[in-house]
Parts: sequence; structure tokens; C-alpha cells
Amino acid sequence: MNERKAVFPANRHALYEQHEYSAAIQSGDLLFVSGQVGSREDGTAEPDFAEQVRRAFTNLSATLESAGCTFDDIVDVTTFHTDPQNQFDVLMPIKQEFFAKRPYPNWTAVGVTWLAGFDFEIKVIARIPQVV
Repeated sequence: MNERKAVFPANRHALYEQHEYSAAIQSGDLLFVSGQVGSREDGTAEPDFAEQVRRAFTNLSATLESAGCTFDDIVDVTTFHTDPQNQFDVLMPIKQEFFAKRPYPNWTAVGVTWLAGFDFEIKVIARIPQVV
């Protein structure tokens, strides 16, 4: 059985300590990343939606990097949206900056009514590249 190992980015934001969770858990060659939001370093939400989405992806990138992964290693994505119908026009161009080439990971988008003061959250599963 593989042990789980907590993974945190170098400049982790305050939410991890405030809510007592890990940025990601490594189990074998899989990385299970907790939902990443567009938070500032103090844990508060970025008020501009486009910037909040960009920060969520940037926070995700930092967590992936801390485990030796990139966006190319992601196999599964789940996003949560407080107003999907009105947010997708802003989200899609930002998403394309980070997922620029095929094959794209599978993706599930879920509309929700509450994200603790945020409007967008992204969680992923990635395969950690083998070191040779």
C-alpha cells in the first residue's frame, strides 16, 4: 500500500492553515490536488472574476510544480462555478492559456451556490512523471 504524502507549494496561502487541509496528496504516482481558488496570499478572494480564475490556475500551477508536475500531467479536472452560464465566456480564454495543446484532460464543470466567498474552484488529479 502506498503512503500518502502531503504536498504544498513554496508560497502557500493562508487557507491551508485556516481550514486544515493539504494542497495536494501524493499517493504512488498520482497527485490529488485540493480545490484551488483565486485567493491572495492572505486567503482572501480576488474580487475581479477574470483575475480570480487566473489566480486559481496560478495557485494550481504552483502546487503541481511542488510535486514535479505540469499541466501536461493532469488527467482529470473538476471545476466549480457559482454562475456558469455567465462565467464561461471569461473562463474559456484563461483555460486555454494553461491547457494549450491536445490531448486535453477530461473535465467536469459543476454549478454550485456557494464557494466560501469565491466564484471559481478547480481540482485535479495528475500523474507524477517517472524519474529515470
